Amino acid sequence: MDYLAGSIDSIVYYSPDNGYTVCRFSLEGGEAITVVGNFPPLSPGEMLKISGKWEINPRFGKQFHVDNYIPVLPSSVKGVEKFLSSGMISGIGPVLAKRIIQRFGERTMDVLSNEPERLCEVEGIAEKKLREVKRSWVEHEDIRELIIFLQEHNVSSALAAKLYKQYGKRAFHIIKTNPYQACHDIWGIGFKTADSMALKLGMDPGSSERIKAYIHYLLEKCSENGHVFAKKSELLKTCCKDLGIGEQGFLTAMASLKMKKLVITEKLDQDSAVYLPFFHEAEEEVASSLYDLVSFPSKRPLFDVEKAVRQVETKSHIDFTYEQKRAIKDSLFKKILVITGGPGTGKTTIVRAIVSIFKMWDKKIILAAPTGRAAKRLSESTGREAKTIHRTLEYLSKTGKFRRNEAHPLEGDVLLIDEFSMVDLPLMFHLLKAVPRYMRLILVGDKDQLPSVGPGALLKDIIDSGVFDVLVLTKIFRQERHSLIVRNAHRINQGKPIIRPKKGDEDSDFYFIYSEDEQKVFKWIMDMCAHRIPKKLGLPPLSTQIQVISPMYRGLVGVDNLNKELQKRLNPGSEGLKFGKKEIRIRDKVMQIRNNYEKEVFNGDIGRVRDIDKKRYSVLVDFDGKEVLYSREEVNEIVNAYAISVHKSQGSEYQAVVMPLLTQHYIMLQRNLFYTALTRAKRLSCVIGSYKAMYIAIKNNKPIQRNCLLKKKLINLRNQERWNREAEEPS
Repeated sequence: MDYLAGSIDSIVYYSPDNGYTVCRFSLEGGEAITVVGNFPPLSPGEMLKISGKWEINPRFGKQFHVDNYIPVLPSSVKGVEKFLSSGMISGIGPVLAKRIIQRFGERTMDVLSNEPERLCEVEGIAEKKLREVKRSWVEHEDIRELIIFLQEHNVSSALAAKLYKQYGKRAFHIIKTNPYQACHDIWGIGFKTADSMALKLGMDPGSSERIKAYIHYLLEKCSENGHVFAKKSELLKTCCKDLGIGEQGFLTAMASLKMKKLVITEKLDQDSAVYLPFFHEAEEEVASSLYDLVSFPSKRPLFDVEKAVRQVETKSHIDFTYEQKRAIKDSLFKKILVITGGPGTGKTTIVRAIVSIFKMWDKKIILAAPTGRAAKRLSESTGREAKTIHRTLEYLSKTGKFRRNEAHPLEGDVLLIDEFSMVDLPLMFHLLKAVPRYMRLILVGDKDQLPSVGPGALLKDIIDSGVFDVLVLTKIFRQERHSLIVRNAHRINQGKPIIRPKKGDEDSDFYFIYSEDEQKVFKWIMDMCAHRIPKKLGLPPLSTQIQVISPMYRGLVGVDNLNKELQKRLNPGSEGLKFGKKEIRIRDKVMQIRNNYEKEVFNGDIGRVRDIDKKRYSVLVDFDGKEVLYSREEVNEIVNAYAISVHKSQGSEYQAVVMPLLTQHYIMLQRNLFYTALTRAKRLSCVIGSYKAMYIAIKNNKPIQRNCLLKKKLINLRNQERWNREAEEPS
């Protein structure tokens, strides 16, 4: 192991995913070397003591691979000036650094540490600037001490930076008492990272704290996979296998979690449901709020409803079908109404008519949708303002709470939610808090689409409970009957084989290209996106309206590889930054992969990269006119979106969709996945793959079941009311 000391000249490469960094480093003797390793974000001018070993890279030559490092303070006047000029200390730049050195010389570091008020003797430093510099200097010293402590226990300095950013001065106390807290509080730190740190700090592998942390981790993973709870028997099996513990250790940890109300359990038939407290509260509250809402009386229209419907027909120049008329009328009489149907069944027409008829009744209707894209389409189709549910509830990014709640409810007579299949349990919980009991609720969505990305299966549970009025639209409109996208979507739902266009039909909106060779399927996708579809639809190849949707992430035609290859062909040579295995370039189509309430961008939002700052490793992204800046610590929140998964495509519409479908995708060959991907296309859908894979997908109508009890709780509430009513009736 070699030990070196020096300062950073420049950052050549940095990955926010794992902190992997390549930089030019000047040794104390003046020699410049290349240093590689995992670090928190570094800046030119920082001085480090590094340990590691020399290695020869076949491509880049001799470089020093760092295993550990400690930030140190410079000793020479020149080094101090370079350090202060680096921007490491907020509020001090090159000009101010020079003035400080001129005033204090060799005593500069001592002044910063022990007499910072004397900085006011320097021109350009007033009281406000002094507070900024003092705060930044203290933070720099604290994180230096934290890194030194963790390095002594072989914990990476990159992790130390994340810990300090989250906890500040509390970081020492937290990692000494319960290092597993980090995997709950810091995005990007999972149980394995926290567990590795805990074990290095001396945690007993069989300790109850470790088992409790793993149970909590498993419950969080369950929620990420769409489940509201986990089964106790499955938690027991996984904990015993992964942690190498006995059943008693698990039961002791579970009892402790229950006693502290860190988990909630409910009895199942042959098992127990184990909830994180928030999800249990959310499920209970959504069930009771929906039942209270549907039970509360509503005002009935005093005007001639039949006449009003005819007026809307005349105004819109449409003869409504029986189903549409019933939906419009029911919206006036039902407290909660669910309208569901596939493509081409007239949901949009019904929504427009409902908006018109409530306007005639002089009632205020609030229009909302789960995503910005869905809200924009709802607004365009109705000619009325529509917002995301978060904006409707007036989300406050500084506090992480909603302004609209039970104390400050929504103001209006009707709330209509479009694309309701995308709404998850937590969002519904917050939404219903803000819905007053007198308000009507109209839920519009497609029950055959995939459930929400987040936990729960709300639309399915609400429909299957039988507690609410549900109108299922089945009739395909005449103008939609020529569309093979629409016809095939309905055939898929019925378990029937697809209809292919007639040979030579160049006007069809659906094509199936047969190939069982993955290499050929890959080539077809490249050709479709780069040449054929742009030519057919008159779209640029880089258009956000051409979307590849793949069932899998891995493999030649998986999301990850397709993104890399499509970027090469559609956006070559653009200025870009490399982040680990991925590269982001100007003009790239990118997707947000987690909810960021502070920036008001959400999981699944797609935007275009407008600018990249290589010095700061920052990326500017345009999301439908809203520009969002990502720092180098935040860039791992976005990924390229030339190809996306079926789940990520929910709620979106594209002019053209290309979908590979092969037997190696067998895990994901499900009817609702195929259906959801197909129905994302407006003008053209192209499926490339094998007949066998398509047959498997169409016949597989057994989607993965989600662990949730909303349906059962709604039915129980209805039954309880009936029993109470019968008990009160005289015999």
